[in-house]
Amino acid sequence: MKAKFFTPVFLLAMAIICSSCATSGLFTSAHITNVELSESNYKIVAKNVNGEAEAKYLLGFSGAFRGEMQTLALVRIAGEGLLYQQAMENLWKNFETRHSQTIEGRKLALVNVRYDSDALNVLLLYTKPKISIRADVIEFGD
Repeated sequence: MKAKFFTPVFLLAMAIICSSCATSGLFTSAHITNVELSESNYKIVAKNVNGEAEAKYLLGFSGAFRGEMQTLALVRIAGEGLLYQQAMENLWKNFETRHSQTIEGRKLALVNVRYDSDALNVLLLYTKPKISIRADVIEFGD
């Protein structure tokens, strides 16, 4: 009798666990463009521009593993799942706000990019992953 009860409960628990939210906050990519910065064909237009993003989840855990922010949780209650993308968009918005200029049509690039991650975990009941991106902005001339 116990085995018949245990099987449906076990299957239900596994279904709930396997249907949870999982996210990685870091976008890793390979760069195939080479830029020569030894010539005077650029100027630094902003230093230490930053962008941040965070999310909040119930019943989960977040942590930085191998340089990436990883989250495993059941319910997102705030924020977006694409933390790196949101932080990068916030970085460019902060640049536009700080310099009262748009980025459209300009030859801009990020250099000296720094990435930091942090997570608040409360007994597997609540987790708040956060990432920050800081960079210098350069503009290429003709």
